[in-house]
Amino acid sequence: MSMAKKLFGSFRPNTFNKDHYPAFARSLEEQYLQTLLTNTMSNTFYADQNELFSDAEQLHQEMAKINPNFMAKAIIFARNEGYMRLQPLFGLAILSIYRPDLFAKIFLLVVRIPSDLSNFLMILKGMGRGEGGRAVKRQVNRFLSGVSEYWAIKYNGRGHGYSLGDAIATAHPKPEDLKQQALFRYLRGLEANLALLPKVEALENLKLASTEEELIAWIERGKLPYETVTGAIKPSKAVWEALLYQMPTFALLRHMNALQRAGVLEEKRNLDYVVNRITDEQALKKAKIMPFRLATAFRQMDHPELRDALREAAELTFDNLPELGEKTAIFLDISGSMNGQYLEIGSVFALALYKKTQGSSLFWLFDTEVVDARPSRKDSILTQAAQIHARGGTDTGAPVRKLIQERRKVDQIIIITDEQQNSGSPFYEQLRLYRSKVNRDVKAFIVDIAPYRHAMVPDQDPQTFYIYGWSDTVLSYIAQSVKGYSSLVERVEGVSLDG
Repeated sequence: MSMAKKLFGSFRPNTFNKDHYPAFARSLEEQYLQTLLTNTMSNTFYADQNELFSDAEQLHQEMAKINPNFMAKAIIFARNEGYMRLQPLFGLAILSIYRPDLFAKIFLLVVRIPSDLSNFLMILKGMGRGEGGRAVKRQVNRFLSGVSEYWAIKYNGRGHGYSLGDAIATAHPKPEDLKQQALFRYLRGLEANLALLPKVEALENLKLASTEEELIAWIERGKLPYETVTGAIKPSKAVWEALLYQMPTFALLRHMNALQRAGVLEEKRNLDYVVNRITDEQALKKAKIMPFRLATAFRQMDHPELRDALREAAELTFDNLPELGEKTAIFLDISGSMNGQYLEIGSVFALALYKKTQGSSLFWLFDTEVVDARPSRKDSILTQAAQIHARGGTDTGAPVRKLIQERRKVDQIIIITDEQQNSGSPFYEQLRLYRSKVNRDVKAFIVDIAPYRHAMVPDQDPQTFYIYGWSDTVLSYIAQSVKGYSSLVERVEGVSLDG
């Protein structure tokens, strides 16, 4: 019996995907990672918000019962390396019921900023758990002990769930000194000694300022964040200019249009500053900006110099991705269900990966047909990604079938998709055929950017690796696996629960 037949001959699909096409159910750990790293619980092509919420809740509960240690590690990974927030917080809330010890251990590794705390408390309330009991309050107190003035003025807006003041009123933390006592009183809306809180004092004086000069003076004296200022006053051009030099990189990216509309970028000094910040490799890394955010900003921006800066930023984001070698085939799903954000993400990922290949590597687009896109390794990722559009149905086996027909030998296949096949021959059927006819050692990497829990390949295939998520960090696992490193599940199993 051949090795291929021994390993794969008896594998048959055991479930159906969202389009009722035969598919495989992978391990609970794989499904959990996929949900954490791709599911924002907003409507998708195949599932609405309520269905995704229900699926996620069930999966969180299953993991908490069956493998809570992996659950805790996966939540940490998704929050800190996958840059996801809502699903890790949802998982954290459920973990607090089943394993309070693990919940306490990872709380501060998942609840990183005040908006995390607000969302977490809202989730608890939505689950009918009120404030969560003593175990939760202890962790909330730990978080509140580290609240700074900056957080106080940036995140304490009311009317959007739990504010920091609401959390203080609920958990009753004991202040460590007079400054913290003043901060807690201010956050609760009580009279406080603002002389101990210079940033807070600057904000309160900003609200009372009557001239543009006074406004700018208080912004600069308090180094007030843009969210706080724009929430308190309507910024003029001069105010936007003052805010510009205090904005974090992510804020600059989000507000380039506002800065342009206000006329701030008409001055070369300001424009040069924005361009330099957006193309600062270390600043980009520190800001943990999702690659598709750059694509979104590029699509919305019409300023030529800023578009060039965004092009450069995208190249820098993926600059440290390891080389993938000469014989790599990259397949990008452009079917109708990928339209919108999925294709925006997928196009950027696919082109970034292609730029790390060499020689005769392939870049094919597919729906039910296959197109050899022949992208340039020299032209920018964002320029080329903007030219890729969604179209028809989905035949995930089509690009592999073309490899077989052309007898193209590649060492690794990377397919970026939502896995929702609805016609043609299955990917795995064609992959097995390719291994038997062309290259039995080929590795396959499936980058899944959708939350659907059904898969194209069964768990038992040792030469296929799944990668989930929207962060540029997930792509590094492809290159690592090519060189013999662990799968994404094994990577998560190696996460420390001690921070």
